[in-house]
Amino acid sequence: MVKAGEKWAKDTAGSFTLVGTLITTIMFAAAFTVPGGNHQETGAPIFLHDHIFTLFIIADAISLFTSSTSVLIFIGILTSRYAEKDFLKTLPLKLLCGLVTLFLSVVAMMVAFCASLAMMLKGYQRLIIAAMSLASIPVIVLVPSQLRLFLEIFNSTMNATYIK
Repeated sequence: MVKAGEKWAKDTAGSFTLVGTLITTIMFAAAFTVPGGNHQETGAPIFLHDHIFTLFIIADAISLFTSSTSVLIFIGILTSRYAEKDFLKTLPLKLLCGLVTLFLSVVAMMVAFCASLAMMLKGYQRLIIAAMSLASIPVIVLVPSQLRLFLEIFNSTMNATYIK
């Protein structure tokens, strides 16, 4: 049973590490290729003084940091020693933290995307609303698909920790 749990933990952590790495790569690139480009003379972003640009940069930074954190957490799971007692508390807590940070990075990535669209499509309110509605689909899909896993891990961890 420990071997099966180890295989499941490694497979799960490996998959989430890949997703987190992709988000980190995208958000890192987005921070330097800002929407609207830069002024030729100063190199400063064109939309620098726009409130939506501030939202974009903050969401991009949050997504970058949370996805990087999730990757590090999942790498910690991949390199764990997998002792029997680790399955009761340590590994589930790492998996929970990794899932939460990965989810936050996806949400922040979608916020950055929507802010970027809002900057680029000023004056086209219907198009912005349609695009933002479509951008919410990944978050809406991710919540139910990962909620069951999150709740199972949370309940088993809390039961193992507080009910002995």
